[in-house]
Amino acid sequence: MLGLLLLLQVLVSCLRLGYSEVVPSFKTSCTKFFYEKTPPSDSLRPTNAARICQVYDNKYRFATLYDRNRRIPVYSAYKYQPGKGSRYDRWFVEPQLINQNYRRYMDTEDSIIDTYGITSADIGKSQAIDQDYVDAQGLDRGHLCPSGHQTGDDNKTATFTLTNIVPQYSTLNQGAWKEYEDITMAQKTQGCDTTYVITGAVPGNTDISNGRVNVPSHIWSAACCVKCNKPLRAWGAIAENERSKNKVKVLELLDLENRLAGLYGGKGVTLFKNACARNKAHILDGEASDDFSTCQRITGY
Repeated sequence: MLGLLLLLQVLVSCLRLGYSEVVPSFKTSCTKFFYEKTPPSDSLRPTNAARICQVYDNKYRFATLYDRNRRIPVYSAYKYQPGKGSRYDRWFVEPQLINQNYRRYMDTEDSIIDTYGITSADIGKSQAIDQDYVDAQGLDRGHLCPSGHQTGDDNKTATFTLTNIVPQYSTLNQGAWKEYEDITMAQKTQGCDTTYVITGAVPGNTDISNGRVNVPSHIWSAACCVKCNKPLRAWGAIAENERSKNKVKVLELLDLENRLAGLYGGKGVTLFKNACARNKAHILDGEASDDFSTCQRITGY
């Protein structure tokens, strides 16, 4: 009886933990975080990529394309839904990046080590670990899917996985990029029913932790605003991730895609299917109306 009770306790604990699925394609899994269920073009995909459906408490929270070699995410895709909730104070890693047969839920290093009898070095072969960031001078653990863009304890907690983190200079992370996340996004999403966001990092030429974790050269973000199931507007933002730089450039989606094409070696970049609202951008900007009449103008009904 005691053994059965202990087993039940473990099962309940597992259900409460987040878990992440490393999947073969975003086109069939956790598609709801991409506009029209379509991920960005493959031009962003690195050689040794992993697609992660980030789940917490049995619910999909966001999606991440992860670079195993550089040990940083390429991008995280999510829905913008800021609200109240508590920040998490520990960091998760991804068991299925270590071994596809390991459990699906994101977990702490200590728990994985105890469960599978492996070491932090074993975990670190496929991803960043906590130690990688301990001595990173002047660098923060920069969220691609930020906790501030989520609502509720569970949604916020799910963002605290190192598969969603890049080394971001503190001057930028706590300065202009924070202003973009907290203020600009709130302003530009006014009137949107749903805003799809893809935030990414361009690989740089420097590393931390003895070459283990890449420091991105740029941080970028793109947003697609949907109203009444129709694209309303889209925009982008990009910033150089340098110690002496603290500036975010807000620009049109097409301009961001063109800049990224250059940064990713000249390959064409498409972030949203049909470019979201490229041809409809700012149609309703500045128009004051209630939701019903706005939907009438967009849909024709």
